[in-house]
Amino acid sequence: MGQILEKIQDIGAGKEWKERQIRLISDKVFERVKRDTGKATLTFEELYIAVLLVFNDLNKRLPGPHFDPPTREQVRSLMQESDLNLDGELDREEFVKFIRRMTKDTFITVSQGLIVALAVAPTVALLTKRSTENVPGVGKVVQKVPTSVYASLVTLVIVAFQQGVERA
Repeated sequence: MGQILEKIQDIGAGKEWKERQIRLISDKVFERVKRDTGKATLTFEELYIAVLLVFNDLNKRLPGPHFDPPTREQVRSLMQESDLNLDGELDREEFVKFIRRMTKDTFITVSQGLIVALAVAPTVALLTKRSTENVPGVGKVVQKVPTSVYASLVTLVIVAFQQGVERA
């Protein structure tokens, strides 16, 4: 029961981390555009530049594949949805809401990759170690390798394979 509660807390912590990252990146980009324009709201053109900056920052911070920014049409559509006061510009809070919506799929993709790397890969490593321990010739070598080292090596191979598939 304790392990289940820990997992639920970890999921909550992951959501909090995601929200902090989105807020940090959004605030940083909003301040940069605000400083450059001298205004506290973003027009469509300024918003599109801000989106490019956000995706650049996300690609630097997040593991895994790089994400392509949305098209101008996608930005325009989402801007209209996020513009709560219908003035044709986004203030800071509207911008955060906009970025949260814009990056939703990005974080899902990253989360799936991390699940494979952190949960599935070590399990596969343990199963392959157990199944190869009785293979003549290979089994004795596998038995001598500590399980933690073996799991780490297999995890690295799986992550490298995963990145290779994502690039292809």
